[in-house]
Amino acid sequence: MKWNSSLLDHLQWSDTIINREAKEKVAQQIAEKINNGDVIGAGSGSTVYMALYAIAKRIKEEGLAIQMIPASLEIGMTCENLGIPVTSLLTDKPIWCFDGADEVDPDNSLIKGRGGALFKEKLLICSGSKTYILVDESKLVKKLGTNFPVPVEIFPGSLTYVESALRKLNVTDIALRMAKGKDGPIITENGNFLLDVRFEDIRPDYEQRIKSITGVIDSGLFIGYNVEILVAK
Repeated sequence: MKWNSSLLDHLQWSDTIINREAKEKVAQQIAEKINNGDVIGAGSGSTVYMALYAIAKRIKEEGLAIQMIPASLEIGMTCENLGIPVTSLLTDKPIWCFDGADEVDPDNSLIKGRGGALFKEKLLICSGSKTYILVDESKLVKKLGTNFPVPVEIFPGSLTYVESALRKLNVTDIALRMAKGKDGPIITENGNFLLDVRFEDIRPDYEQRIKSITGVIDSGLFIGYNVEILVAK
């Protein structure tokens, strides 16, 4: 028996989608990669959101049977609204994944996590054999940390300890990310806090060094992963 609810019918992206026409083109590229029977991991971000619409169109027109593993509640609800079957990492392994990024350097290293789903996004990327990263040209940088700080997801009770440990690295600024639509700090997909951390220089070993701090769930540094960058132009 189904709920008599229309809330998901009116679900929309929570912000303005910048460079929409170009993102629609790269979203279509992702939809064209779908094969019948695929299990796919979907990260977060506006381009991922738009790709789901292109995928749903193929499912409806061609009768494709696929399953999606979403990294965030928003993407999961969008899948439900569009009729894209949803599964989880508890039962299924993604053949491939697609996601967005905040910054991409020439080595295809990434900063991610502005949407608060960085841990689940990293888990998906590690679980799949390959991930397509969908970005527009504004996300391409010569050096990580150019435009965005590094998000660090932490257990709330570890706030002051993690701050102290992070300051032993070449940190220039640490801020607890505060919410805009609620009182208090941003809460991640896992119910944790997010720190936004700026460094003088992001070194190749920083992802592991940050991760090793007790209280850190994970960071938004993605260095050395098997990703292919698709740029919306």
